[in-house]
Amino acid sequence: MEERCPICVRVGPARFDAGRELAALSALGGEVGAVTSFVGGGGGGGGGGAVEGIELEHYPEMSERVLTEIAVRATARWPLLGVTVIHRVGRLRVGEPIVFVGCASAHRAAAFSACAFLVDFLKTEAPFWKREVLSDGSQRWVAARDSDRLRAARWRGEGEEERGEDAWEARSRRGEGERGIDAESRGGEEARRGSWERGN
Repeated sequence: MEERCPICVRVGPARFDAGRELAALSALGGEVGAVTSFVGGGGGGGGGGAVEGIELEHYPEMSERVLTEIAVRATARWPLLGVTVIHRVGRLRVGEPIVFVGCASAHRAAAFSACAFLVDFLKTEAPFWKREVLSDGSQRWVAARDSDRLRAARWRGEGEEERGEDAWEARSRRGEGERGIDAESRGGEEARRGSWERGN
């Protein structure tokens, strides 16, 4: 029987140390050749008005289970050696880190793709709800974005990646080489980071 990689999922109000989480993934064993991560911050103000705080609500009996299921799907798709997913809840200040996603693998392509996959599905499937608290005392809910749903749909083969290939696999098949992959990964991760900070 193939051994399943260790999966660590935590949901709660406590702050996390991204450096410590990365060190733990790097220390999983000699086979680890790449560790990738994503840290999503609590942005605000996209709908106008001064945002003073953010409140994240969730279903305690569901949130950790759903995050674990998403992580298991990632380990089934890529050869991962470890996955860490942390999602904070409760009242947070604007700019505080909310989400940490980390992936360890022997290969950087798998680590990059799995990290992007996890972020895209956290945005669309995880049972969390974000509410912005404005300086005048009013509050507003932050709705999910169509662009997030489209990114998640591509992983299911409903968009550009109809044959189940992710960006790494498709570019390798076309022979565009690692230099093109590096450029795409940097641009894609920057776009995802900006989207998360503005709309998570």
